[in-house]
Amino acid sequence: MIRLLLLLTPIMLLAKVHYAQVEPFETTTLKSAVSAQVVKADISLEGKRVKNSLIIELDNKLDKIKLTSDREAIKLIKRMISINQNTLSSLLKSLERQEAYYNRIKSISTVSITQKDKAFYSFINAKTQYLSVKEKIESLKKQKLDLLYNINRLQDSISKKSIRIKNRFLDKLLVHKGDFVNMGVALAVIKDLTKAKLVIFLEEDELKDIKSKKIYIDNKKTNYTISKIWSVTDNKFISAYRAEIIIKNPKEHFSKLLKVEFK
Repeated sequence: MIRLLLLLTPIMLLAKVHYAQVEPFETTTLKSAVSAQVVKADISLEGKRVKNSLIIELDNKLDKIKLTSDREAIKLIKRMISINQNTLSSLLKSLERQEAYYNRIKSISTVSITQKDKAFYSFINAKTQYLSVKEKIESLKKQKLDLLYNINRLQDSISKKSIRIKNRFLDKLLVHKGDFVNMGVALAVIKDLTKAKLVIFLEEDELKDIKSKKIYIDNKKTNYTISKIWSVTDNKFISAYRAEIIIKNPKEHFSKLLKVEFK
């Protein structure tokens, strides 16, 4: 019996014990994508799991007014394009007739120069009107494209001024109603609690065949695996390599300290 224990002792010594705190799967700091005043900051949701709620809203009043105006302008421009296209169609018919008439009489010797000149100027005038309306249509199309760009920009701005979170834990609100924020200012800290992770630091000799070993948590064998191992040593623990283990949602046990072993 004593001999068996002596044989097992070196193996048991190789199994190092690590302790890791249960951390949220992901922690994110939400930042403002625009500059505006805060008109809503729901402090009542701070420290809670949020299923689907608007937590922060930035002032978008002027954006909405401009958006409505641009949408009406688009409708007006579309009508103007339609009217001018009808006019262009009529002018094209007139142009074709004037051109055909001029081409028909310009070589007839019995037709006076005055009549030929009159036909020529009528043809040129019809062509000028046709090209003028065609140019106007192209200008209206350009205005339409500019308005569509502005509408998309305004919609994007409005969407970025409403900060909604789904299935996340609102850890901290960093702004209050009435604050003015610039682009890039931190608004809130949220956490993904749908899963959790354990962060441990492994020494170089532990890395050999580490992924082939089973992970034991609080002395219980699990099916968990290491999700990520850093390829360089940690800045703080300079002789160890950071590793992460993704685990199931621990419900109410975040921040709990767990014992982790590889066997």
